Amino acid sequence: MADNYLENQMEQYQARKAAWEKERTYKKTKSAPLNQPKPSADAITQTTQEKRVFVTGGAEGIGRAIVQAFCQTGCRVAFCDVNETKGQQTAQETGATFYPVDVSHEEALEHCMQSLFKEWGDIDVIINNAGISEFSSLTETSIEAFDRILSVNLRPVFITSRALAIHRKNQSNVHSFGRIINLCSTRHLMSESGSEGYAASKGGIYSLTHALALSLAEQHITVNSISPGWIQNRDYDQLRPEDHAQHPSGRVGKPEDIARMCIFLCQEENNFINGENITIDGGMTKKMIYLE
Repeated sequence: MADNYLENQMEQYQARKAAWEKERTYKKTKSAPLNQPKPSADAITQTTQEKRVFVTGGAEGIGRAIVQAFCQTGCRVAFCDVNETKGQQTAQETGATFYPVDVSHEEALEHCMQSLFKEWGDIDVIINNAGISEFSSLTETSIEAFDRILSVNLRPVFITSRALAIHRKNQSNVHSFGRIINLCSTRHLMSESGSEGYAASKGGIYSLTHALALSLAEQHITVNSISPGWIQNRDYDQLRPEDHAQHPSGRVGKPEDIARMCIFLCQEENNFINGENITIDGGMTKKMIYLE
């Protein structure tokens, strides 16, 4: 009796499978005939150009690499930075729009975003990259200095995300695409002395990321963070062989390593990656180290 039962279940399964395959083939043929031409390169580029990207702290280093990467894919890109000289230079070299903004100033950052909403209609991608790394002895770190690090590294992530959420909520049409990527750090889980402010800010970004992912789910906005390890922004050729050798990947990181992940996360088909923190450190946080 058990054998007959299994045979009957298998027959029912095969029948359902055949019906499902027939329906899928019909829908596929109906929506996309076999002789339908593939999309042209121009059509693909046009779709890419529809993405509107805003990057904080985009004048140099990782931020500049991110701005450049999105510009190269055909996106409309704007970025802000406190360094006007570097900002103007990056804008000239990449074609992106530069806004001189200190992200620790709430009104200035919100005004910048409102300007983009007015000009673009919406923002599809926000890359929260702006940050400072100030290290000092715990006993010599003032409360004001600690607060300043949080105001530059952590608070703007909340400000930009909140501004996008409010804007989307007030729109009559439904947006099916949105990405927020926050630059965290491997220091959210490992530290050295004198890094309290920086560690606290990056730990906050790590937690804020998954909270935002849930809050923004109804608006079809995914939120992820990236934790870079050692990323050398300049004078890469001056690094020592031992600097590279200590990394399991055999080299120190480059800003482009982070930019490529930003591009990947913003691809429409990658919307199943959500609320995650992605470590890009050449394997260093997985390496057990003992002093001999």
